Amino acid sequence: GKISLIGHSAGGWLARVYMAEYGFNGVSLLLTLGTPHLPPPKGVSGVIDQTRGLLNYVEKYCPVSSYASQVNFVCIAGRYLKGESFFKNQSIKLSSSTTEGVARVDGNLVVTRKEVTLEAIDKDMDTDSDQLNSSRLRELIVGQGYKQVCGKANVWGDGVVPEVSAHLEGAKNITIEGVYHSPVGSDDISRPWYGSNKILDNW
Repeated sequence: GKISLIGHSAGGWLARVYMAEYGFNGVSLLLTLGTPHLPPPKGVSGVIDQTRGLLNYVEKYCPVSSYASQVNFVCIAGRYLKGESFFKNQSIKLSSSTTEGVARVDGNLVVTRKEVTLEAIDKDMDTDSDQLNSSRLRELIVGQGYKQVCGKANVWGDGVVPEVSAHLEGAKNITIEGVYHSPVGSDDISRPWYGSNKILDNW
């Protein structure tokens, strides 16, 4: 019989590379969860292609059209948090554990390490005043992560991958509300991820 391929995050586009390399005659379904399918736009200030061109390769040599008629292709995106743009006149205070994962490039705040999770940001808030601003801080940090992927900060996504990047033309695109990207920092109640028990039946 045929198999179903399920890829989370980068595993989704790696599955596309696999099918392009080894064929897809034995594959009935490719389902991706929070996969950044599209390469980041070129020429956007502050945006660094963290895949070093790999997604450009995937887009060129692993097109959906090559297997869409034979493989059921489903792209799942999470809609957990909307990001926010960081402007030059804004200032934020972060602990060293969080700032190790961010940097400034051409005046823009850039997330340079995926380990900068929402949980880490929440732990950075240690006073009542800080806690009141934690929601905005999360939106700012997450927004800069989104910007690295799709070129825009003020978009919806799963906390790591923007919704627009997790969908792909030619596939069946589904968005699940309230779903976080990773099992790291997730919980089944307030921050479920794609693999949480309460989410599994949705895909």
